[in-house]
Amino acid sequence: MGIVEGLGLGLDVALSWTNVWFCFLGVLIGTLVGVIPGVGALAAISMLLPLSFYLDPTTAIVMLAGVYYGTVYGGSTAAILLNLPGVPSAAVACLDGYPMTKQGRGGVALFLTTIASFGGSMLGLLALVLFADAISDIGLSLRPADYFLLMTLGLVAAAAIPTGSPLKGLAMVLIGLAMGYVGTDIATGMARFAFGLPELLDGISLVALAMGIFGISEVVATAAQPRRKVAEQKITLRSMVPTRDDLRAMRMPVLRGAGIGGLFGALPGVGGTIACFISYATEKRLSRHPETFGHGAVEGLSASESANNSAIQTAFIPSLTLGIPGDAVMALMLGALIIHGITPGPLLIEQQPGMFWGLIVSFVLGNLFLVILNIPLIGIWLKLLSIPYHFLFPAIVVFICFGAYSVNANPFDVWMLAVLGAVGWMLMLFGFQPAPLLLGFILGPMIEENLRRSLQLSRGDFGTFVSDGLSIGLTLAIVALLVMAVVKPVMAARRRGRAAQGG
Repeated sequence: MGIVEGLGLGLDVALSWTNVWFCFLGVLIGTLVGVIPGVGALAAISMLLPLSFYLDPTTAIVMLAGVYYGTVYGGSTAAILLNLPGVPSAAVACLDGYPMTKQGRGGVALFLTTIASFGGSMLGLLALVLFADAISDIGLSLRPADYFLLMTLGLVAAAAIPTGSPLKGLAMVLIGLAMGYVGTDIATGMARFAFGLPELLDGISLVALAMGIFGISEVVATAAQPRRKVAEQKITLRSMVPTRDDLRAMRMPVLRGAGIGGLFGALPGVGGTIACFISYATEKRLSRHPETFGHGAVEGLSASESANNSAIQTAFIPSLTLGIPGDAVMALMLGALIIHGITPGPLLIEQQPGMFWGLIVSFVLGNLFLVILNIPLIGIWLKLLSIPYHFLFPAIVVFICFGAYSVNANPFDVWMLAVLGAVGWMLMLFGFQPAPLLLGFILGPMIEENLRRSLQLSRGDFGTFVSDGLSIGLTLAIVALLVMAVVKPVMAARRRGRAAQGG
């Protein structure tokens, strides 16, 4: 199916009243959640997973995707007005967005963020349309051994590349892998790590894991933090109108940011946060007035927001066409598809063309909804930010518990939710990032399946993992990342030691 035919099919699917409504509902909930600091896309999607089980798979993924990019839109609002990013990738927006608010230009910053986000999303979506089919064709030629190496590379990259301790990230991956193996072994029919509990024979509930690790823990951690006051200024539609100089300054940064975000978003384990920082640094290097960055530079704000939203669109390329999620949010979406009986991978476009092309068209529709929502509803978001958090978090916790129970109507899931929530909160206290754990949990069974297939086809010969140029390259990349994960903390400790001696 060609691009034109695919987009025609996508229009028919996306413009059904059901899909339009749930697309709108998804972006509205996503924006609402993004505005509230500390909740984030992972918690929002995990809370809506139970609802998605009662929907058609296409409608469900359209809604969850809307929540994803809607959260990123809303996260910038708190970053600009409170200097507190609603989502991690909005941290760069604080650098110039909040100074613009202190200068009385908060409305302009919000407007420019909306336009830059829309531009980045559309350019990232163009890349998704142009390259997804080609990558899917490449995926059909990959062997099980290649898939095993690609998924392993994605896991190692997710743990080793982002900021923080790579060794802690790898530890989280291993814990996630172990949790993914809980349940009945499909090949042998034997129970693994069930500890005699019949409720664990089907494995740990994805909903309980996601809601506990990312929902309960995030809410508790955020509730313990002091809240900042919203900047005391009235933002009207007139105050949001940018000058011609603002519009002229943002054009090229939006294009460059979309290119950088599109590239990094398609790489497993990298994601939008790193793309935002690289895009911001690029603009600062190219600027004739780098001293303005950090003091309300339109270029820095526009480039980072464009990169952020472009990365979200292109993150769907490896996730849908290869079945390899680029980050924890995409892993959660793949988990939702698998629960619906749909296997992400090279055959997805061929077997589920309505879903694939309907999702693409829904991106355009959802981003248009976001432009319409974000500009006139700024006053509502300001009032929402002023609500004391101790009124919000009990309601969120009740909603999470209700969602976990509604999937199987089993009280055991609520107890599992409470235990995993406590575990997630303790992990955050000790500086462990839970996102690699979710990636390991989702990819673990698929990695095991491809490992077994590879060894069966090669009759137990491990040489199949270094039998051609691609497999050798992937193996070397995995080894390099593992070495970096070990060497990086050692080098950091040495630098601290030298600095202490010099002091």
